[in-house]
Amino acid sequence: MTEETASAKEVKREIPATIHLPADNPMAGLVDAIPTPPSSGDLVEGTIIAINRGRVYVDLPPFGTGVIYGREYLNAADVLRKANPGDTISAKVVDPAGRDGYIELSLKEARQAAIWGEAEQAIVAETLYTLTADEANKGGLILTWQGIQGFLPASQLTKEHYPRVPEGDKDKILGELIKLVGKPLTVRIITADAKENKLIFSERTGTEAEEKASLIDKYQVGDTAEGEVTGVVDFGIFVRLEQGLEGLAHISELDWGLVEDPHQLFTVGDKVKVKIIDIKDGKISLSVKALKENPWHAAADRYKKGMEVPGVIIKYNKHGALASIEEGVAGLVHVSEFDSPAALKETLELGKSYPFTITLFEPKNQRMTLAYTAKKAGK
Repeated sequence: MTEETASAKEVKREIPATIHLPADNPMAGLVDAIPTPPSSGDLVEGTIIAINRGRVYVDLPPFGTGVIYGREYLNAADVLRKANPGDTISAKVVDPAGRDGYIELSLKEARQAAIWGEAEQAIVAETLYTLTADEANKGGLILTWQGIQGFLPASQLTKEHYPRVPEGDKDKILGELIKLVGKPLTVRIITADAKENKLIFSERTGTEAEEKASLIDKYQVGDTAEGEVTGVVDFGIFVRLEQGLEGLAHISELDWGLVEDPHQLFTVGDKVKVKIIDIKDGKISLSVKALKENPWHAAADRYKKGMEVPGVIIKYNKHGALASIEEGVAGLVHVSEFDSPAALKETLELGKSYPFTITLFEPKNQRMTLAYTAKKAGK
């Protein structure tokens, strides 16, 4: 390597990548005015100058000409069929140094980028959209917005649409969510991630917790109220106390007598009087039976341990059978009195009356046990 060549290389290395001119230099304004050439991923706008054989040429002054061709042309074919020379279009740069010196462009990617940009703006503005649920899975609903599929988690449904099922049974949750398919829902976008193609919706406004807390403050344990049944499920009923506030009356709080199916007692729309028995963690527990006379109070004057009484078998459980001696007052006939659970069921049939002896009676605790008198008598 000659000394001259080496010296030239040293000089080249010392030339800065960016030229900074003093502000008072007459050339400074011209340098600053030179636009930055587009890079891959940039959105650009230009005018169509020619459409020829599966190619669209776009004027992008002062950088030259862009072209949409090949796969990108096919992807945007529906839009390009309606395009004409002179139209202004937005496109995304795929390769700033494409074939034959043209800037390679994508119309479809530009459209997608614009949609995701709109989604991000919608999050900030909390824009509401009315969309129809396309399908359901065990986690929520699938909705489509601007051609992009998004997800509405069940946890983001309003209480009117939230699937109320016992113990979070996923199959039953799916069954409830399927009922929403095809129905219009008012939702907002809460997550938009173009890179992961993730679009998440919510039907909730985000202020429900504060609004509910404000409504709950108006009530205290022990208050009575009249509400409307808004939901009947296997484990109880939901009652709307006022707009925006619901409480649950568990199946055990519906009546003093045995309730196996709340649907037999209530239907949606029924007016019902309830008593507030608990307020905890933003949830209100209600009781219907608390406003009725407790039959155990009167039973305390009529029954005592050792008394023989007739009873109707109303239910089997793992401990034995429940026998009702009057409406709302029942005792347990323990399975240990029989050779096996099958023997108990064979001897004491549901719906039939049998003679029993009261072996334990605690009306304050609503507890009673019974012995099958006929068995002891050797019948």
